Amino acid sequence: MKKAALLGMATIALAMGITSVSAIAAEQKKQEKKQAKKEETQMVKEGSVVSIEYTLTDKKDGTVLDSNKGKEPLTFTANGTQIIPGLEKQIIGMKKGEEKKIEVAAKDAYGEIRDDLIMDVPIEKLPQGVKVGDILTATGANGSVVQCKVKEVNEKSAKLDMNHPLAGKDLVFDIKVVDVK
Repeated sequence: MKKAALLGMATIALAMGITSVSAIAAEQKKQEKKQAKKEETQMVKEGSVVSIEYTLTDKKDGTVLDSNKGKEPLTFTANGTQIIPGLEKQIIGMKKGEEKKIEVAAKDAYGEIRDDLIMDVPIEKLPQGVKVGDILTATGANGSVVQCKVKEVNEKSAKLDMNHPLAGKDLVFDIKVVDVK
């Protein structure tokens, strides 16, 4: 134990009317346990409600893809369903105020690019004037709404990509845990 901490505890102990060395040591342990418990409650674990500040970049070229710095933090429950799995796994165990650079492989983020989600659609089934780069909304077989990006257009058809826009990308998150509840 450092001298300054011991002297500080001795001063506190004397102010509280505690005079024995063993009582001072017991009070020190009590304070250490209290601090450890406080730190534990501020650590991210399964079921914690976590708020983070982040900047997301493409690992390949460093392009900033998204950021909430200077805005509202992203808040989620650490339970494996609200954010990408590769990010959540690495946030578990972090403490309030901690900052970290987290790399997430495509397979643990939005998945690899799936060829079965790229399809040719007859041009007459698409909005008139559709061009490469357009984002269209379609209804899936189960009624879900799916966004797709137009990859190619010719006289007869267009190639639509229904993969997530970040599929196939290895990502880097620079995060700060702002709060843990």
